[in-house]
Amino acid sequence: MSQKKMVDVIVIGVGSMGSSACYHLAKRGVNVLGLEQFEAPHDLGSHSGQSRIIRKAYGEDTDYVPLLIKAYQNWETLEQETQTKLYYQTGLLYLCAPHNQYLNNIKCASKAFNIEVNTISKESLNSKYPQFVIPHNFEHILEPQSGFLRPELCITKLIEQAILRGASIKMHEKVLSWEQHQGMIRVKTDQDLYYASKLIITAGPWASQLIPTLKPHLKVIKQMIAWVKPKSWEQFRLGNFPCWILNDLNLYGYGFPALPNETFGTPLGMKVALHQYQTGSDFNPDTKDRRVHQTELDLLIHFMKQFIPEGFKEILQSKTCLYTNTLDSNFIIDHLEGYDKNVAIAAGFSGHGFKFVSVIGDILADLILEKSTKYPIKFLNASRFKR
Repeated sequence: MSQKKMVDVIVIGVGSMGSSACYHLAKRGVNVLGLEQFEAPHDLGSHSGQSRIIRKAYGEDTDYVPLLIKAYQNWETLEQETQTKLYYQTGLLYLCAPHNQYLNNIKCASKAFNIEVNTISKESLNSKYPQFVIPHNFEHILEPQSGFLRPELCITKLIEQAILRGASIKMHEKVLSWEQHQGMIRVKTDQDLYYASKLIITAGPWASQLIPTLKPHLKVIKQMIAWVKPKSWEQFRLGNFPCWILNDLNLYGYGFPALPNETFGTPLGMKVALHQYQTGSDFNPDTKDRRVHQTELDLLIHFMKQFIPEGFKEILQSKTCLYTNTLDSNFIIDHLEGYDKNVAIAAGFSGHGFKFVSVIGDILADLILEKSTKYPIKFLNASRFKR
């Protein structure tokens, strides 16, 4: 066995969660090897797209809030270490139909964790954010401490800091198989063999290929995101327009202010999307055809014309993003059963995982080094699907 191919921990998949795991392991002085089948970052999985919303008053489930509080702290630490602005505080405007459980969860999270959330009257909404045309019975809530992260830059900086702390990251090297062999983890790629004491799998849409036992519990869905030209750039530019989520019980739309290209690069325009959970057939992430269909664009155009009419003149660009959904839309962060807690997995982020990246790498480092974690993640265990 070649000594140079023996490491403490191998991380398969150096996208969002994997880059964070490599960073946190290297920060703890661990000899870590990250294996990525593409370049990192890339736009074939779930982490690309220029911007990702981050928020604390979590409508999905209040159990996530302690993780988000730590995620905010870890993102700030990474900004300080790299002298790079990764988080932009824009405020997040929630626009929700009445009798909405999502909105109730936001209010509960705000109260339980003392998160600032402000109810906005119809008159104040029309005055402050006249860009929206909202039904009279909707509720309007602003979470001022929310905003967005720059996903590609976040991943780049996590990888950079991991390498500076001694991690080895190999790009364009596809993992073909892995096994526990004579008390060690053996990973075979299309280029070499590697050995480690422990393994972390953070393979995104490819997770079920590497962990077949997860396949019945994961479904990969192709989603569409678009950048549109508003009728008036000034109304919708960063500084004049917030991040927003609109939930009318039938459609869940979200979007961002138009970002200046000299700072953020392309695509040009204002990013908008519809969060369509569990819709569509199971998508093979190796499929080369990722075209956005006109029916998807038509649905988004209809949504924009209904709720943000001045925000839409034409679509400038659209692309595909992949959700890896679990049956209950909650993440899977756990040890893989049958490997004496020497294999940890993070999968099934269901379209709402990126904001947690900075803390999930920390959790994975705990699981693989300490065999447990202080973070409250029992509700994310893999065994819940067996009940």
